[in-house]
Amino acid sequence: MTDSPLRTFARNLLSRLPGLAARARLAVRTPDEALVADAMDPDWYLAMNPDVVVAGADPVDHFLRHGWREGRDPIAAFSVRDYLELYPDIAEAGINPFLHWLKAGKAEGRLPRREVGRAARAAALLEPLQVRLDRAAARWPRVKPASRDDLVRRLTALGPALSDLHLTVSHDDAFRNVGGLQLCVQREHAAFARQGVTGLHLHPVDTWPTLRQDGGGPLGLALDGEALGVWSAQDLAAALASVLPPGGRRSLALHSLLGHDPAAIEAVLRASGFRRGVFWLHDFASLCAGVHLMRDDLADCGAPPADSAACGVCLYGPRRALHAGGHRRLFEAFDLTVLSPSQAALDLWQRASGLGDASARVLPHASLGGPAKGAPASPAPDGVLRLAFLGAPVPHKGWEVFCDLVQRFAGDPRYAFLQFGSQGAGYAGMGFVETSVSAASPHAMRDALVREGVDVALTWSLCAETFGFTALEAAAAGAAILTGPDSGNIAAQVSAGLGGRVLADEAALFAAFETGEILSLSRSVRGATVRDIEFSELTASPGARPGP
Repeated sequence: MTDSPLRTFARNLLSRLPGLAARARLAVRTPDEALVADAMDPDWYLAMNPDVVVAGADPVDHFLRHGWREGRDPIAAFSVRDYLELYPDIAEAGINPFLHWLKAGKAEGRLPRREVGRAARAAALLEPLQVRLDRAAARWPRVKPASRDDLVRRLTALGPALSDLHLTVSHDDAFRNVGGLQLCVQREHAAFARQGVTGLHLHPVDTWPTLRQDGGGPLGLALDGEALGVWSAQDLAAALASVLPPGGRRSLALHSLLGHDPAAIEAVLRASGFRRGVFWLHDFASLCAGVHLMRDDLADCGAPPADSAACGVCLYGPRRALHAGGHRRLFEAFDLTVLSPSQAALDLWQRASGLGDASARVLPHASLGGPAKGAPASPAPDGVLRLAFLGAPVPHKGWEVFCDLVQRFAGDPRYAFLQFGSQGAGYAGMGFVETSVSAASPHAMRDALVREGVDVALTWSLCAETFGFTALEAAAAGAAILTGPDSGNIAAQVSAGLGGRVLADEAALFAAFETGEILSLSRSVRGATVRDIEFSELTASPGARPGP
């Protein structure tokens, strides 16, 4: 039988601590302890509790003596805390809950853990929007803006370089942070630089979850990717008005207004002489403060009318008008062309925004090219289907669906589970492959998937993705894509032939693994091909940018 990644991980840990393995084999146990030892999953326990490994403790002994009192679970399917809360008689008696369940509770029909769905668990952890805003305010840097004269001096020193200028606006310093939108801004600026155009990037000094209507605070400015400093919106507007020369090539791209006060941005753009530009649909912040269009962050809402009952009960409902009105303000003040990375996103936006008469076009962030040259080779097939999760382990990207699959099938020799990203989530039953995509290594994710021989990528987004870059990276690696019906452009791409399946719901997903039908998507069965990814230059693409 082929070992699962979990078993391999635990065995490697034990091999580094031979004394621990010996104690585990030689421990003399009472009948009750032996019952727990037989039912426990020590590999899982060690993987979930790395401090136990560091301490060199036997996992079964640790659980019996300390772990259950600390709320540590012996197996994935049993919750110590849930059992004690569900059955206070066991808590009052001071009995080890797992031992009680094994000896009597199971026969009595007692539940090993609360039978609640993922939505119920997420709802229990849901934070009011005001709590998030208060946290952002407490975190907000107390920076003193530099003087207007300082900015004028710095910009004046650039001389003729300011004649040809591209200005971008987004929610953070796109050259200091990592993410899909940030990479888009970086590629855009790099493309303009190749054309001899100077790039300025405008952003809040820190992230903020919504639009603002208090002036927005100080604004950071980057010149050709290098931070210049922080200024107030008023001083920034005055400095640009006094320094920017008339004429020349000038372009504007609004990538995100989160953290900005639209009135302040309007003032800066007017002072800079901009009359038109482009507005990118990276998300749906122009429709609602819930940028992913998920009611209470739990399920796709489809952007119903703002006066609907659904919006009335959603935590984002009170701020939907702020977002819609703030974006409308800029569309009315400037001639903005909407650039959408997909037709699916544009269709939704035009239906729900009330700005359907705005000029718009579809410009994908990237597309698949021909067979890749110089890509790494995949390992030889070994009969194990490798399923991968790509990117940030967050609920709206389908992370918890992936974890549920891992919990259910981690011990199944037919499957192996891998997480690819910049930081591992430490979830038992899966391997982690550190992967960071950047402007310098744009194919890092594709190549990592190829090296690990990934057969299938789960891109089970719970929200309507405007593009779905991870799906494209998976397809370029030759992996099949599994997604659900609410994933927006991911589902649209798969239906159009990107490779993979759009399953009706999670029940169909789990059934495909239970029956083994999913094995038909292995690389060896499909004859996977590794392909290039051809990246768009975004606003710098031919015909994408209007004049000043």
